[in-house]
Amino acid sequence: MNFYNRRKALKLGTSALALLSAANPAVALVKITVSGGDFTPLPIAIPDFASSDAAFGKELSDIVRFNLNRSGLFRIIDPDSLPLKIGNISQAPDFPKWQASGADALVMGEVEKNINVQGSVRVWDTQAAEQIVGKSYSTDANNYRRIGHQISDAIYQSLTGEGGYFDSKIVFVAESGPKANRTKRLAIMDYDGANLQYITSGKYAALTPRYSNDARFITYINLADGRPQIFIIDLITGRQQSLGNFGQMTFSPRFSPDGKTILFSVEQGGTTNLYSMLIGTNRPKQLTSGAAIDTGGSYSPDGTKIVFESDRGGSQQLYIMSANGGGAQRISFGKGSYSTPVWSPKGDLIAYTKQSEGQFHIGTMKPDGSRERVLASSFHMEGPSWAPNGRVIMFFSDPGGNDGPSLYTIDIWGRNMQRISTPTFASDPAWSPLLS
Repeated sequence: MNFYNRRKALKLGTSALALLSAANPAVALVKITVSGGDFTPLPIAIPDFASSDAAFGKELSDIVRFNLNRSGLFRIIDPDSLPLKIGNISQAPDFPKWQASGADALVMGEVEKNINVQGSVRVWDTQAAEQIVGKSYSTDANNYRRIGHQISDAIYQSLTGEGGYFDSKIVFVAESGPKANRTKRLAIMDYDGANLQYITSGKYAALTPRYSNDARFITYINLADGRPQIFIIDLITGRQQSLGNFGQMTFSPRFSPDGKTILFSVEQGGTTNLYSMLIGTNRPKQLTSGAAIDTGGSYSPDGTKIVFESDRGGSQQLYIMSANGGGAQRISFGKGSYSTPVWSPKGDLIAYTKQSEGQFHIGTMKPDGSRERVLASSFHMEGPSWAPNGRVIMFFSDPGGNDGPSLYTIDIWGRNMQRISTPTFASDPAWSPLLS
């Protein structure tokens, strides 16, 4: 399904807002609906941001243009064709000129880089001649790109009514070396691939990294001495600690929404079950039992339920149960096998990997199993992870042969699939919450 813009579905109710005043986040110029087959991105004008350093102003405005264009919801009008080449946030726009440019929305920005970076933005509905939002930001000069992402989120939210996702990080498994013996270490980068840093050395393979909901911690599997162990990294202090090895094979750790509990799987004697453990107690609680393979658990946003994969019914399918265990109900009934379920931050969808008819598929369904939708298909793709706003999914895909996996994003309507560039092969992405 594609989407339409319905402009002015909601009126602001005020004729103007003071500079840097907060807009009501429930009010949006653009109403996103899912129907029909033709989608026209919203035309938006973004002159270069005003700055005492013109090159810096252009660089920040280019980041914003890139973000909004990449979202697939906006069409950036060529800056060279605009009636004003550098924005002025101190004055109201000449709306007839901007209407004539074809812009339905207009962004004016200003940035300065000293010890810190300060940025301000105003967003205008050119047809209604009204300001939608005005905000200001400040961040460390060494992380100046973040201002561009924060401004992009403000624009995105003010024009769509949905939360943004640009001011966020990705942790993933960076793979290098020969295909049969790859080094696998953890790396973190901005959502768009910038500012990449490695956080494990590669001495031991690192697998399945997952963020805590405050974006401070990462849990993952460390294959030290060939024994899978659950590790936690504190991204502020850099400290790493092992939570232990709880069986022949321990894997798929994930934080609870409150960050106090780790959900994981343990394989023993040919069966695999789900466990939870309060961090710091070293006392795992078994949540499933029996001869089935139960794994890949993910909490609902409110922490009351868990979605997981199991072959208890004879094939690998998705089930939902209480976070305390018990009462499991099957939700997937399509052809093929289902795996790697992950609950959307909004709670309205579950993303998954499916294997059927010789291919892998990334898809979504509602928590009751209805409205299943395949978003992308390929020789090999898996590992979906949700953007903070629950409207974009990242996953990895491997074309086979001598090549390796790469990261991709796609929206929940199966549109706008885009590759994320990384210096090495990349797999198992996990998207952080918003940093701001």
